[in-house]
Amino acid sequence: MNVKRQLALDLGHRPAFGRDDFLVAPGNAEAVAHVDRWPEWVGHALAIFGPPGCGKSHLAHVFALRAAAVVVAPGDVKESSVASLIESSSSLVIENGEAVSDPRALFHLFNAMKEKSGHLLLTSREPPSRWSVALPDLKSRLAAVQAVRIDAPDDAMIEAVLVKLFADRQLSVNPDVISYMVRRMDRSFASARRIVDLADTESLAGQRPISVPLIKSVLSASSEG
Repeated sequence: MNVKRQLALDLGHRPAFGRDDFLVAPGNAEAVAHVDRWPEWVGHALAIFGPPGCGKSHLAHVFALRAAAVVVAPGDVKESSVASLIESSSSLVIENGEAVSDPRALFHLFNAMKEKSGHLLLTSREPPSRWSVALPDLKSRLAAVQAVRIDAPDDAMIEAVLVKLFADRQLSVNPDVISYMVRRMDRSFASARRIVDLADTESLAGQRPISVPLIKSVLSASSEG
């Protein structure tokens, strides 16, 4: 692994208003740009989609804090709650939007937010145009939503992220340790942040260097937890 090459990658930190920094990488840069563009969106709704662990939920919460938006679970989108949701904020986030079981409620909520010049952010694994929706009117609305994909980080990106996360803590870690981590951890930014945090804590507590044996114990404890 070429550590110098990886450190040169543009992985700028972005303050997440009280949350851990959101790592900006090529696979999520377009989605970040759209969040930054709020409230100057093309339409009143935006969808961020991608595989589990890609960071879409984290970015949605960054948007929620930026826009003072209310985060809504799919089970809370029902006709009896539409009115209160509309009154709760001018911006809403619906996570795992494809799991909403009341299509009429989502249709009414979608239209109501547009009428009040509000904004709606949806997250999902697939773009809204591919959701299994039986209600024709809702299907046409969802098909028109601007959808931006976040890619899962590949091995090279995870390596670079790990190097940067350790460097941010002023820790220098041997390449063989980074390679060991990449081969055995989940390919996600969230997992990278969690493992680096645990490794740093364990290293300080035991006055041990961050080595392959330490990472092995951290990964084992993390999987058990």
